[in-house]
Amino acid sequence: MMRKFLVLGIITGLVFMVSCGGGGTKHKPLALAIKTAESVTPPDTVTSAEEGGYGFDKVAEDLGFTTYKIPQDELQYFGDPRAVKGGVLTTIVSRFPATMRTEGQNANYVENSTLAGLLYEGLVDLHPVTLEFIPRLASHWKISDDKMKFWFRIDPDARWSDGMPVTAQDVVTTWDLHMDETILSPSDQLVYGKFERPVVESKYIVSVVCKQLSWRNFLYFGASMSILPHHILKDLTGSEYLKDYQYKIMPGTGAYTMQESDIKNQISYSVTRRLDYWAKDKPENKYTGNFDKIKFVVVKDNPSLEFEKFKKGEQDFYTVNMARMWVEDTEFDAVKQGWVQKRKIYSDKPAGTGGFAFNLRKWPFNDRRIRYAFAYLLPREKMNEEMYYNEYLMQNSLYSGSTYANPNNEDVKFNPEKAQKLLAEAGWSKRNQDGWLVNDEGQVFRLEIGIPKSVEYMVTPYQQTLKDYGIDLQIKFVDGNTLWKQLMERDFTIYMQSWGGLVFPNPETSLKSELADETYTNNISGIKNEEIDRLCDQYDVTFSQEERVKIVRKIDSIYSDIHPAAWTTYRPYQRLLYWDKFGYPDYMFSRFTGDYRSIYSLWWIDPDKEAALKEAMAAGKSLPQGELEVKYWKELISKTDKFNW
Repeated sequence: MMRKFLVLGIITGLVFMVSCGGGGTKHKPLALAIKTAESVTPPDTVTSAEEGGYGFDKVAEDLGFTTYKIPQDELQYFGDPRAVKGGVLTTIVSRFPATMRTEGQNANYVENSTLAGLLYEGLVDLHPVTLEFIPRLASHWKISDDKMKFWFRIDPDARWSDGMPVTAQDVVTTWDLHMDETILSPSDQLVYGKFERPVVESKYIVSVVCKQLSWRNFLYFGASMSILPHHILKDLTGSEYLKDYQYKIMPGTGAYTMQESDIKNQISYSVTRRLDYWAKDKPENKYTGNFDKIKFVVVKDNPSLEFEKFKKGEQDFYTVNMARMWVEDTEFDAVKQGWVQKRKIYSDKPAGTGGFAFNLRKWPFNDRRIRYAFAYLLPREKMNEEMYYNEYLMQNSLYSGSTYANPNNEDVKFNPEKAQKLLAEAGWSKRNQDGWLVNDEGQVFRLEIGIPKSVEYMVTPYQQTLKDYGIDLQIKFVDGNTLWKQLMERDFTIYMQSWGGLVFPNPETSLKSELADETYTNNISGIKNEEIDRLCDQYDVTFSQEERVKIVRKIDSIYSDIHPAAWTTYRPYQRLLYWDKFGYPDYMFSRFTGDYRSIYSLWWIDPDKEAALKEAMAAGKSLPQGELEVKYWKELISKTDKFNW
C-alpha cells in the first residue's frame, strides 16, 4: 500500500506453474492462491460498540472518531474492475536480501520494504492520489485538539494469516519491538521514541501519546508502522527476533503470505495470494493484488544476463535503468513484433538521489575543499551526452524533481580549474614522476571505491577524469550485500549511491547529527550540522505544507553547501518493457510511487491478451505497439485542481 509503496501484498503457493513472459502456461483463476489458516477466530459478539466492537460506526462520531469514505469516482485509483485474479508473475531481482525480516538490522533494503507492503498493513493508509488518510487495519481514528494524542479503532474483522484476530495489543507489541535496541536499528528508536508506550484502551481501541508535537507523528505511527502479531512476538526478545526470523516470515494481515518452502536462499523467493484475506471484499481492495503468485528470481549484479532472460521470456517485465540499453538494445524482434511493449511512464514519483557519496568521517572527505574538487571533476554533462543519450537532467538537490528542491543550489558543472585550485589549497599541488598528486609528505592521492561489476561503465569515466588530474581512484569489484554492509558499518571512503525519494521528505533520519556516528542508519556521510538539526525540529512542528517546503529548501541549501556527495543525474519517468499479456489501469503506475511495484498490486494477466500473444508468437504475426509515453498523471493534474497536491 501507499504506506510502503502503494501496493498490497503477495506470497507463496503450494502449487507452482512457471509463467513464461512470452506467453507461458495459461493460468487458471485461483489455481495457486491459498487459504492460510486452518481455522479463523469467529466474529466477536462480546465486545461492545463503545469498546470498538461491531456497531462502532454508529457511535463513532459521538465518541469523537472519524474515518474516510472513498468517493465512488475515486475508486478507479484503487484498481481496475476489468482485473482478473490468477496466474504467476515472474520478476528478476539483482540480489537476495540480507534478511527476510521487515524490521531490524538490514531490513532497510528495497526488497524488504517491498515485502512489507505485500505482507503487512498499517493502522491507516494513504489515498493513492490525494494522500489523505484512509482506513486499513483501523476503521476509525481520533486526534486530540492539541494533536498530541491519537486513538485508533481496529476493525474487529481484521485477521492474521493464521486466523488469529488483530487486537490493540498487537500495536503495543509492534511499538515495543521498534524500541528494542537489540534489533540493531537506531533509526527505529529515533522515530518511535517520539511516542509514549501505546495503551490498550479495549480489545480494539489503542491510544498513543506523542512526546513532542509533529505533523508527522500520525503518519509514522498510523501509516508507516507495519503492525506485527503479538501472539508471535510476545515470546521473543529483539535479538531472538533477528535470529529466528532471519529467513522466514511471521504471519501478516495483508492480501498475501510467504511460506518458508518458497524461500530458496540466494536463488529465489515467492509470495502467494490469500483466499482468506480479511479485507478482500472492501471496494478499495477488490481489484488489487490480482496475481496468485509473484516469484522473485535472483540474478546477482548482472543486468545483461537479466535482460537476456527477459528477452527469452523468463521474466514478465523489465525496468530499463541504463539509457544506452534503452536506446540501443530495446528494438529487438519481440518489440518490433509488438509481443513486448515499450513504455515511458511519467508520474509524480520523487526522483531520489544518485551520485557519489563521501564519508566525511575520514580522509580525504573530511575536507570540504576536497569534496567540492571531486564534484567539479565529475564530467556528468559529458557522460549524459555521450553515454546516456541526453536522457537525464542534472541533479543539484537531495530532492530533485520535486517542489522541495532549492532552486538556488549551485548548478555544479565540470570545472577542472576550480577543482585544481581547491586541491592546491588543501595541500595537493605537486605531482610525482608517475603523474599522481602528492602532498608535502610524499603521500599519493589514492583512494578506493567498491562497486558491483555491473556499474563499472558508470564509474570508469569518472576514474579516468580523476586520473587526468592526478587522483588515483582504484576500483574494487564487490557484491551488493557486502557493499551494503560496508556502507552501514561506515567502512567506505566513497560510495556510489542511489536512494529512492520520499513523498514526504524525512531529513532527520538521514541528516540528524545524533545519527552521524551510529552504524546502520541513513546518515551515511556523517552529517553534523546544528542548523540542520534546528530546522529538522522546526519541520516536525510545522503543520503548513507551504512552510514545510520552505524549511526543507533551507535544509537542502545547507546540505548542498556542505556537499557530502557529487550528484549525477535523474529522470522524471520510468522505462518499462513487458510481455503483452497484461491488463492494467490507464495510468499504469500509481501517482506517487510511480514505479514497477505498482505492477504487483494493479496489473493482472488478461486471458484474452495472453491467448492472443501465444497465437501471434506461434504464427509469427505482429501485435500493435501502443503509445510510447504515458502521461496520465501529468495530464490529469494539469486539467484539474482536485488532485493538485
